[in-house]
Amino acid sequence: MTKRNIKTLIFVDCEANGKSPSTGKLTEFGAVAYPSRDSFHGVLVGEKAMKEKDLFEEFEKWVLQVTDGLRPVFVSDNPAFDWQWINDGFWRTIGRNPFGWSARRIGDFYAGLVGDFANSSSWKKLRITPHDHHPVHDAMGNLEAFERLLNGER
Repeated sequence: MTKRNIKTLIFVDCEANGKSPSTGKLTEFGAVAYPSRDSFHGVLVGEKAMKEKDLFEEFEKWVLQVTDGLRPVFVSDNPAFDWQWINDGFWRTIGRNPFGWSARRIGDFYAGLVGDFANSSSWKKLRITPHDHHPVHDAMGNLEAFERLLNGER
């Protein structure tokens, strides 16, 4: 990875009620920038909840700041789940998505490294921060595992 594109990685985790934006509601999400580990916690339900439009405007501002205005890359344990909530929130509230149209899956990266297409979950043992369904903690654990992969651990 080049220095230019490594600074654009944003690890994201979402918590939601329902299986998709058409049948449920995003309750909160977390994002952690690589390699700085700056974090963002978006809350949409409960006493700390923000208005959705305000939240996605703040999230976009944060993403562009931590990536120095370069195109951010969305990274997730499962972008088939996490991506849909963030993409939907951006498009419905502010009419754009700073991540563009794609995302990266940590499990696919790992499977490629170990040369086994079916082995897409063993990387999770490399998390340091426990996976506790707090989205910032979960995103941080995923970033930590990814960094350990970059350093040669398998």
